[in-house]
Amino acid sequence: MWHYHHHQPGQPATDIERLLTHLNTQATDFFAPDRSLLVARAPGRLDLMGGIADYSGSLVLEMPLAVATLAVIQPTNDPTITVCSTAASEISGQSIVSMPLNNLQATDQPLSYDEARRLLTSDSATSWAAYVIGVVVILQRERQLSLTSGLRIMIHCEVPIGKGVSSSAALEVAVMQALNAYYQLQLSGREMAILCQKVENLIVGAPCGVMDQMTSACGEDNSLLALLCQPAELQGSVPLPADVEIWGIDSGVRHAVVGADYGSVRVGAFMGYRMIADLRGYAITSHADTTLVIDDPDWQGYLANITPSLWESRYRDQIPLTIQGADFLARYGGTTDSITRIDPDRIYAVRQPTAHPIYEHHRVRLFRALLQDMSDSDEQLSLLGELMYQSHISYSACGLGSAGTDRLVELVREAGTAARLYGAKITGGGSGGTVAILARTHAEAQIQALATRYEHETGLKTTILRGSSPGAYAWGTGELRYS
Repeated sequence: MWHYHHHQPGQPATDIERLLTHLNTQATDFFAPDRSLLVARAPGRLDLMGGIADYSGSLVLEMPLAVATLAVIQPTNDPTITVCSTAASEISGQSIVSMPLNNLQATDQPLSYDEARRLLTSDSATSWAAYVIGVVVILQRERQLSLTSGLRIMIHCEVPIGKGVSSSAALEVAVMQALNAYYQLQLSGREMAILCQKVENLIVGAPCGVMDQMTSACGEDNSLLALLCQPAELQGSVPLPADVEIWGIDSGVRHAVVGADYGSVRVGAFMGYRMIADLRGYAITSHADTTLVIDDPDWQGYLANITPSLWESRYRDQIPLTIQGADFLARYGGTTDSITRIDPDRIYAVRQPTAHPIYEHHRVRLFRALLQDMSDSDEQLSLLGELMYQSHISYSACGLGSAGTDRLVELVREAGTAARLYGAKITGGGSGGTVAILARTHAEAQIQALATRYEHETGLKTTILRGSSPGAYAWGTGELRYS
């Protein structure tokens, strides 16, 4: 039987207990009993404010959730990385993926990121392992990690998958923390998060910002991580008042069948910044393909640093509602975003994706200021809730709403303060997923009633998320031994 050792005070134990149950009943042959196992843990996150404005330099406020993903590693003499997921069936994936170490080397050099993406994502049944093996590739290239022996890695995911609470970031961060500890790399939580973002951007190919990985790595229990995404400035945590609680309700909607997608909204925001920079007369200092570097002494390249009043008075009416990709490239040459590519044949919304981070940064700063000076005031909570409702409407204006999340937010608004509920908004990348709810404590019955009503109306199954836990860096690592 596997047993857990060196449990630190304050570390959540329930997910470790469920992992042990799985190891001792279903995965008895995956690990060798003669070597101990190292386990790391990284929570999912609930995006309270900021969301898709992160890539435009906004302040974001994120809560690490109670649910987490665990990564368990054991060295092996076999020159192979073998990865097993207990949740592969949820994504219709192959549960065990093996990769010979020599496949991760191009001659005597680590794989390039393009080579790693092709190798790890070409097969849909095994592409989930790119989030795991991609961490190894990143460490080989960025931290000169040299693997002289193989690894067996088990992933035990308790973060709901596909519900907008960053199951992918939790997976990357848990693996990164395990390897950080095993190879004694001495990476800080911030360094781990930035490297994990590279996994997602450069190997998996997802154009995410850094807020998800930063929360999973650096978050504090029952607090909102304040991160200024310029590009990744940790500004401490904002503890939740004792009588305030944050909930999440998954809408059961995976992706809207109409509307925009996250990538196109991101492209639109960077198009808008490029147009404003041109109106401002900023010089282009370098040009690689369609990625530009612009000398911007006023806003340092971030839309979030433009004030709402300046946007309204000088730039709003000069930014088109939409533009064809080919027309934009012909006039402006490209954007400052190295992650996304502009499709010449696509029409992109520009004005609203540009406006969103300008207003969102202002909303998030107000939200933090109100929360940090919180009295026992319904008025303050109502103001916080109004900022959430405004953010939600702005998401929808960008094309990232969905009927399910809109209905959940409306149900919260209808219930109102009499039900101890003050505000709600869609989270993360939008187009479905989870709604965050601001409530007084002891609102369990009201939240459950709201979720039940939504299920009866829509026929969709909800998942209720509650509670918080430390990020991976604070949690550290544990040890499993066989006896």
